[in-house]
Amino acid sequence: MNNEVIIQARGLGKRFGLKHVLEDLDLSVTRGMVVGLLGTNGSGKSTLLKCLLGLLKPTAGTARILNEDSWTLSGAAKARLGYVPQDVKLYPWMTVSQVISYTAAFYPKWDLALTDELVRRWDLPANQRVGPLSPGQLQKLGLILALGHRPDLLVLDEPVAALDPIARREFLKSLLEVTQDEQHTVLFSTHITSDLERVASHVALLKGGKLALFEDLDSVKDRVKRLRIRAEQVLPDAFAVAGALRIEREDATALVAVSNVNDQLLTDLKSRWHADVIVEDLNLEEIFLELHQVKL
Repeated sequence: MNNEVIIQARGLGKRFGLKHVLEDLDLSVTRGMVVGLLGTNGSGKSTLLKCLLGLLKPTAGTARILNEDSWTLSGAAKARLGYVPQDVKLYPWMTVSQVISYTAAFYPKWDLALTDELVRRWDLPANQRVGPLSPGQLQKLGLILALGHRPDLLVLDEPVAALDPIARREFLKSLLEVTQDEQHTVLFSTHITSDLERVASHVALLKGGKLALFEDLDSVKDRVKRLRIRAEQVLPDAFAVAGALRIEREDATALVAVSNVNDQLLTDLKSRWHADVIVEDLNLEEIFLELHQVKL
């Protein structure tokens, strides 16, 4: 990765009427990052992506991609961009092959070998009209159209929501192949944390329209842990642990999720409570659930 900033939001805000969907959001994504965007329904994920792409105009702050203001993107910048929305809408009277050929005509560097391979690999009926395609097939076609020109920036809004597990795995494999040179940047929202763990270099967490977390995925998994504590005496009602996200206490035992485990914390717990402390790793879904409970 290098330090070229591909996506930048500063003080970004968006409201619809009196409802604030995004508030004072700062985000900086550099070339080569594969960023997974997490958040519950209504947290502002789709709105953020649309503001960054220039599909919605912010009501506060700025949004920039590829070193241009998102609202006034040039044709040259758009040619370096790939986007797949939640609901893919294409010309229903065209066949799959015709839609690909039509889209390819707008891109001088279209990779026909790649799109042909993806059509074959993802088992799309090349000669079938788009209209009767299933939601999963439409999503596959939308992904192929977004990948066909090997964009510098790929933005995906719930890209695998309509795909079955086998198709999801094939898509993630293709995404890894496209991004392995660390020159392509990806920002994708998803609620499937296991998919994010397979491909993302970084994770961003939106809560109530604010960025609660943006960090290297490995760093998050290294620091957020669950502690199983068994003391020699009953733990008091006031039992507390520095950096605790959640504490469940019963008699002489406690289950504690902590935001930043370290040797000093473990030594202090063992010494103060004469306790055995077991450190457990968490998967990304468990980390997401723990972090989401914390008030901003």
